[in-house]
Amino acid sequence: MRGGGLHRFANPGRFLRVADKALPWLTAGAFALVGAGLVWGAFFSPPDWQQGQAARIMYVHVPAAWIALWGYAALAAASAASLVWRHPLADLAAVEIGPVGAAFAAICLATGSLWGRPMWGAWWVWDARLTSMLVLLFLYLGHIALVRAFDDPNRGYRAGAILALIGAVDLPIIHFSVVWWNTLHQGNSISLFSAPSIYISMLWPLILATLGYSLGFAAIVLARLRAAVLERRLASLLMARAEEAERRSFAAAPLAAP
Repeated sequence: MRGGGLHRFANPGRFLRVADKALPWLTAGAFALVGAGLVWGAFFSPPDWQQGQAARIMYVHVPAAWIALWGYAALAAASAASLVWRHPLADLAAVEIGPVGAAFAAICLATGSLWGRPMWGAWWVWDARLTSMLVLLFLYLGHIALVRAFDDPNRGYRAGAILALIGAVDLPIIHFSVVWWNTLHQGNSISLFSAPSIYISMLWPLILATLGYSLGFAAIVLARLRAAVLERRLASLLMARAEEAERRSFAAAPLAAP
């Protein structure tokens, strides 16, 4: 099987039909969950016992960090689908994921800096977690630049896919940096293998905000990908019409006299 069930969406018409149905639900869910999570976290959850009110920025910072990581994982997956299975939409998906993931990585770094100033007394420290997240932002920006650096789009897609797969090594470094090194950044409050080290009244708004960010990321990428597919279909249609007009013009032209 070439790419499994993903090739069902290789047909642009089928993809557009799915996107048209999914986008309103994703958008509505994103607004509802993000709104609920941020309002709950900002006004109804208790302040942190150590960090006080400053910890409320986590309801923006932590979801942005998770989406930046999962967004790059999605970028790497699209790149693998392009290189291995030649999925027709994989290259377009990678191109559209890049700017959205970079935006979330930038939000993560900016809010982390705002959070770190009252906690550490500095806007930035060369901490392992912060540095590896900064590298992730540079990987996003490098991919954005590389896919647009060639006259032949296919060469840009291939170069960007290779960079995305190589850069994926940064993801476990970001996640485990607080375990592998002695860092200023606090440890992970939520783990798959242990109970969360955060009050339940703070955990629920964080979960809602993260789910909302996830739906928002999916909605933005899907909207961008839909627009890219429509743009490509329009370009193909205009090219076909131009070629047809050229053939008709050539056929209608009188033959030159010998």
